[in-house]
Amino acid sequence: GPIVRSELTSSCAPPPKSDQRICWIAFAMMDRPIPALEQSFLRTKTNGLASFLRIAERKANSSNNTIFADGKGAIAYLHPQFIPLRDDRFDYTRPVNGSDPATDWRGDTPLDKLPNAINPPTGWVQNTNNWPWSSAGPASPDSKRFPKYMDVFGENPRGVHAVSLLSGTSGWTLAKLQAAAFDSRQPGFEKLIPGLVQAWERLPASDPLKKRLAAPVAALLAWDGRWSAESIPNTLGNFWGAELWKNVTSPEWDDGLPVYERLDRVTGDQKLKDLDAAVARLERDFGSWRVPWGEVNRFQRISPAIDHPFSDSAPSIPVPFSSGRWGSLASFGAGAKPGTKKWYGTNGNSFVAVVEFGPRVRARAVTAGGESGHPDSPHFNDQAQRYASGALREVYFYPDQLEGHTERTYHPGR
Repeated sequence: GPIVRSELTSSCAPPPKSDQRICWIAFAMMDRPIPALEQSFLRTKTNGLASFLRIAERKANSSNNTIFADGKGAIAYLHPQFIPLRDDRFDYTRPVNGSDPATDWRGDTPLDKLPNAINPPTGWVQNTNNWPWSSAGPASPDSKRFPKYMDVFGENPRGVHAVSLLSGTSGWTLAKLQAAAFDSRQPGFEKLIPGLVQAWERLPASDPLKKRLAAPVAALLAWDGRWSAESIPNTLGNFWGAELWKNVTSPEWDDGLPVYERLDRVTGDQKLKDLDAAVARLERDFGSWRVPWGEVNRFQRISPAIDHPFSDSAPSIPVPFSSGRWGSLASFGAGAKPGTKKWYGTNGNSFVAVVEFGPRVRARAVTAGGESGHPDSPHFNDQAQRYASGALREVYFYPDQLEGHTERTYHPGR
């Protein structure tokens, strides 16, 4: 919906005859339903960057970072267009003092004052729901030139991964882009594991964790940090990561910092405790912590229900890639569901496409499961294996491509 960007203001006062405080919270929100609908529709009818930016002047897109490319070779990273002008002294990730006029919005930020990257000399742009300061490598917007409220989420491991693949490269093709989309590196684990190993090495020989975690720590130390269906360390790493994430996103960690900065602050002792919990969970649910990732991480589509039921006894297929949380560009957000021990994916890459613009558009794509929502259709789950293996199908744009690939035709009114 259009009402998605909000501002919190608060004012607290002691009520009569009480030492407790009552706090009033007020929201200021973008309420532009017609411009939001116009922008969403009209940008699909544009024929280049200039016309796309004219539509963006409606400033009704408040939630999406946009990657743009056209057949003329123009590329851009575009920051969300609805960004209120604010006094940069305040922390807008928390309620601000509503009695102070300085906390009010002062209109909208002009598009040319947003941290966009338009036709950067690096020749590429990227975004992984991360900050704009790495959107075009060394040609990215400079954070020092913009208010700090332009980004409150920080960098994430997927951004680190994308920049490493794009930097200093050229000659991109559909096949090369598709391979990059399923590159198995996970920079998040590369950053976390050294601190875990150091903490384990510091343990005295008499500490029970020293012996209990010796083999799991050795497995993570020897791991290259990459996912695969056969990888045992990837299973261990993801279960350990789930424990870490649960802790740093708990109310006790509500320090206003982005979650990845919180992970940087996790102590070695806590990393060991979370690994011990992960090992115990694997041993409880699977009989051993030495479980290949594909036995745990599964894709299942057995129902048309939006709130999908999952069952360990029903058919499912292994998915080799992991949650984007740790830097996998092929993102499969999975976890145990009610009554299951295996993990089933419910978010991440629901649709994947690589596109080549030009006089004749070429593309490959895949949809999670299939394009039909009817279980009796052959297309309800016919793309599941393609999805899991990254074997994208050709997209048919033109009549000659449809020859030999058409099941039926339909003419409205006939």
